[in-house]
Amino acid sequence: MALFRPLAIGLLAAALATACQPSTAPPANVEKPAGVDAIAPAAKTFDALLDEQWQYQLSHSPEFASIIGDKRYNDRWTDYSLSAVAADRAATAGLLARFDAVDATALDEQRQLSLQMMQRQLRDKLTAIDLKTHEMPLEPVGGIQLGLAGMGDAFPFENAKDYQDYIARLNAVPALLAQIIEVSRQGAKDGLVQPRYLLDRLPAQIASIAAPAGADSAFASPLKKLDAAVADPAQREAIRTQLMAAIDGQVRPAYTRLAAFVKDEYAAKGREYEGLWSLPDGDKRYLFAVHTQTTTDKSPEEIHQIGLAEVARIEGEMTRIAIGQGYPDLASFRKAVATDKRHFATSSDQILTLYRGYIADMEPELPKLFGNLPKTPLEVQGMPAFRREAPGAEYWQSNPQGTKPAIVMVNANDATERTLVNIETTAYHEGVPGHHLQISLSQTLPLPPFRQQAGYNAFIEGWALYAEQLAGEVGFFKDPYSRYGHLAGELLRANRLVLDTGVHYKRWTRQQMVDFFHAHPSDDEPSIQAETDRYIVWPGQALGYKIGQLDILALRARAEQALGDRFDIRAFHDAVLGGGAMPLDLLDARIEAWIAHAQAAPVRSADATAKETP
Repeated sequence: MALFRPLAIGLLAAALATACQPSTAPPANVEKPAGVDAIAPAAKTFDALLDEQWQYQLSHSPEFASIIGDKRYNDRWTDYSLSAVAADRAATAGLLARFDAVDATALDEQRQLSLQMMQRQLRDKLTAIDLKTHEMPLEPVGGIQLGLAGMGDAFPFENAKDYQDYIARLNAVPALLAQIIEVSRQGAKDGLVQPRYLLDRLPAQIASIAAPAGADSAFASPLKKLDAAVADPAQREAIRTQLMAAIDGQVRPAYTRLAAFVKDEYAAKGREYEGLWSLPDGDKRYLFAVHTQTTTDKSPEEIHQIGLAEVARIEGEMTRIAIGQGYPDLASFRKAVATDKRHFATSSDQILTLYRGYIADMEPELPKLFGNLPKTPLEVQGMPAFRREAPGAEYWQSNPQGTKPAIVMVNANDATERTLVNIETTAYHEGVPGHHLQISLSQTLPLPPFRQQAGYNAFIEGWALYAEQLAGEVGFFKDPYSRYGHLAGELLRANRLVLDTGVHYKRWTRQQMVDFFHAHPSDDEPSIQAETDRYIVWPGQALGYKIGQLDILALRARAEQALGDRFDIRAFHDAVLGGGAMPLDLLDARIEAWIAHAQAAPVRSADATAKETP
């Protein structure tokens, strides 16, 4: 998964999963319609309004700004206070009113699309604030306590000032966590809390982050880069001393206070039932989550049925593999795979080595599938132990210039309990041709910054799931077990449609979710348990993968049928990715226009066709 979305990642939300242009980019950096040499006055005014909104976003999301290379706010955190949320709502409503007043007919096609996307984005933000989704920042899967501890690996450290700014941030952690306590208390008053069983886990998790002192703390990870960033030995030593003093004197005590707050006050207020339906306006909340995470108007029931149908289809393909390997049915094959130690890791290093190898093998094949390729380097790293409950892997973006590597962050904790059969397909999902290709390419597109960094879940995760299939088309998944692992990964995404709607719409319990997972197993047991909790705390997010993939597959089938022998897979992929991430209905319209353009155009090379994508 690309790391974004839920306040889970409160701090990482807008940051790690989305691609973005530095604020210093000229606001007129947009696609121009053919034949237009000068920007009309209406377009200039609109571009200036887009830039104003962008500057507002950066100033109010300083962690995001740091990660994408804008260091103006490098010494501060986002303001999570209730007063800041109220001010943000007023500012957002004001911006929306100004965008609503724009005369769309005076804009070219690309700016009209940008206007439509911005209006949707601002309206969704207002709805989220009105639903008070910000009042549940604490949970054990991706809560803010985890996001903060991971920031040292996300921020760039290039010189002494970067370290001084980070030290200022560390000294401000107590104030930030005091805001989180304030917001959580208000959430409890409003009946907006996570399930009790999840909150009961938090004190131990928070304490485990607080326990390591000095250089052993997760917050000290930037020290690994200190020698390369700061030449003067005396200055390095001063930075090291100040950074560890901030950790021991400010961060660790603040985390200890947070753990005590959860243990002594907050956890007891956790809700009884797992589903979002049990919260105030629960059904409305879930419909909003489905809408924003899938960018469709599909109902929970429709999505549930799609999931059941996909589970049946995928298990049919898995059964054919089982029979081909000499087993009487899928159940016996699954049992053999699940109990054969050859299919489990022996060490964390083995897991990381496999990820690196699969990504390296895929990279030379990419020109067969794409006309445009990113240049940003990619690394594979292991997650720290305090994130052992995290998903199996995540993608962390680079900056727009690609001057630091992007990261596939792999959860190789508890290695001997983790299966190997799904690593290949996950490597393609998180790396190439999945998240790394799509997100790093998006950063280079001639689009307004807010579109370069667009975080539409169904597009981003739908693309990455679709990309897993592309690996098979260029000759990977070479043995039956790798193919089985690929199908198991797809089954997981189909299961998600059933489980997410099951708990939040059909009022399933956690045990019912686990029982369904065990009846249709797609992963090892630690992953099943972590996935189940993830769907409970991040409603709707898990729906985007399958819904997005199915939409892209339908668009491809439509293009292949319409274009016949003239269909070019490279041009199609460049068309899908060439407008950045967007809502699925807008992607559908984009590809319909591309098909019509391709039908009308004379036969050309794939490169020429790709460059003419509307």
